[in-house]
Amino acid sequence: MNLAISGPLDWSIVSGAVAWLLLALGWVALVGLAVSSSKHWWSRRFPTAVVLAAALTALLAIWVDDWWRPFPDPLPRDVEFWAGIALLGPLLAAFRMSALRWRGRFAAFAAALLVLAMGLNEINRHYQEYPTVRVLLAPWLAHTTKLTTGKVAHTVAAPPGRSLESVWHAPAGLPAKGTVSTAAIPGTKSGYAGRDAYVYLPPAYQADPRPLLPVVVLLAGQPGSPSDWVNSGDLAATMDAFAAKHHGLAPIVVTADPTGSTFGNTLCMDSKIAKAQTYLAEDVPDWIHANLQTATGRGATMIGGLSYGGTCAVQLAVNAPQVYGSFLDISGQDEPTLGSHQETVDKAFGGDEAAFDAVDPLHVMARQRFPQTSASFVYGAGDGTYGPQTRTVHAAAVKAGMTTVIGSVPGGHDWGVFKAALAGQTPWIAKTTGLTG
Repeated sequence: MNLAISGPLDWSIVSGAVAWLLLALGWVALVGLAVSSSKHWWSRRFPTAVVLAAALTALLAIWVDDWWRPFPDPLPRDVEFWAGIALLGPLLAAFRMSALRWRGRFAAFAAALLVLAMGLNEINRHYQEYPTVRVLLAPWLAHTTKLTTGKVAHTVAAPPGRSLESVWHAPAGLPAKGTVSTAAIPGTKSGYAGRDAYVYLPPAYQADPRPLLPVVVLLAGQPGSPSDWVNSGDLAATMDAFAAKHHGLAPIVVTADPTGSTFGNTLCMDSKIAKAQTYLAEDVPDWIHANLQTATGRGATMIGGLSYGGTCAVQLAVNAPQVYGSFLDISGQDEPTLGSHQETVDKAFGGDEAAFDAVDPLHVMARQRFPQTSASFVYGAGDGTYGPQTRTVHAAAVKAGMTTVIGSVPGGHDWGVFKAALAGQTPWIAKTTGLTG
């Protein structure tokens, strides 16, 4: 994927001068919309706009949290606040329009847009999903390359007990950067209909002889998309930076689809909802090895993810340990959920608690040991919800005999944390999967 770094499209909108300028201009615009010398404005129109904005915000929160319920967690309070501010600006402008001439109407409209932009960007700053305008526009600006599926006759494999890097010699003319492609991975065994995956192939994959690289299956959160790790997570740049220090070597990364849609929730399980575990534990690995030349075996195959995807990674590692020998859990939950434990058991397993316990990772780790599994846990230092849950799962993994590491990075439950976690754990990933020593 080509995301050239240059110009205003690459200026940060979640930190620094642009973010603060938009915040300042937004507040100035809101104050300008709120102030008037008209008595009717202060006695009728202004309070009506404020009450209406508050009511609409409350209805939005109720709709999202109680009716629609696209994800298990309620909207954070600061997100609700900024949603209310984003609504208040256009409402104030609308209540002023009848008393303004065309120039004033234009100014009010522009001010409303500024307030709306400020509110939406403050919500974005909470999640940090779109750090730049280029990332926001990635579906239109970015492009992928055709996936390299051809196989070469000569390959380089890691000898027993040694890393791949120890026997790899990069040929002249190796590309400086890897490639990102899309690929449809069919649910041949599961019947699951996943969205197209994204496949990162490092520079060394283009060489002949070709090194047999380890594979990382990486999962996004919920709501989310396979493209999230590529766009918001800066996947290619992270892996290219690692490859630049290791003679073009980096893991192959496949961002598979665990949800089926942006707001879907399959729980990453085989249940009444979908056969998502079969898809991720059988269909995805089968497709990878059929279409790419890679290292094989559980030791060279890792699964990882963020938030919901981190929970999925733990689930797949303990329910399909013959496939995934290691996992990366970034800010994951302590159990898969549709919102509440009872709702999860009822919808996914028809109320059968034993069926849920059979695949729930904490229950699995309580009754089974995994001495041959390696795990890394990372969470945001300021994440008061998922930090404790991640530590709970880590404690269970230790008791189950896994080889584990755990750490935190500055931030909450946002893409700043997720990106930093992936970049920080890439050396661990490479060592754990046999790429480096």
